[in-house]
Amino acid sequence: MGWATRFSVAVCFFAAGVLFAPEALLGARSGAAAVTAAKLAHLISFATSWGAALWATFIGGIIMFKNLPRHQFGNLQSKMFPAYFTLISACAAISVAAFAYLHPWKTASAVERYQLGFLLSALGCDLSNLLVFTPMTIEMMKKRHKIERDLSIGEEVGWSKNQEVAKTNPTLKAMNKKFGMIHGLSSLANIMSFGSLAMHSWYLASKLEL
Repeated sequence: MGWATRFSVAVCFFAAGVLFAPEALLGARSGAAAVTAAKLAHLISFATSWGAALWATFIGGIIMFKNLPRHQFGNLQSKMFPAYFTLISACAAISVAAFAYLHPWKTASAVERYQLGFLLSALGCDLSNLLVFTPMTIEMMKKRHKIERDLSIGEEVGWSKNQEVAKTNPTLKAMNKKFGMIHGLSSLANIMSFGSLAMHSWYLASKLEL
């Protein structure tokens, strides 16, 4: 576990402490300055998570896949995704902590509790990717790359050669299936996190006065 992952986990534990025991961890509110600071922390962290997820999920990844040789694309993603999930996990944890501080569970309305639930859902999905699915996906990708190099494929753009060879190669076909399952779980967790953030964005928009 790298230092960035350890930092993210530490931030998540801090967020859990703010959620369940805000008075013990932070003490009583110290006035308008503390509330404003918490709002700023929540807004910046949420905006960073939202923007990073939007770009990585729907723009950057698709452009790279369509233009880079597949093994080069996979190796790049194996470096980017741990950093990406570390960033959005830390941001989600800060958002949870700030929102829980501003809206303590005991006094929060039903709507505010639902919003905290959405933020916790995003955090859980991000952590599952950071700690479980992404390491498994990268390991499976490296194994598949080795098989593909032995078959002299993987330097092309797109999936066409992989799919053609897999029709006559049981080993590659089985590896594709395993990789697809793990990668699918990772993608599902990422989409669920993005959906939770989308729900929270609607709530924040309802609070704005423009």
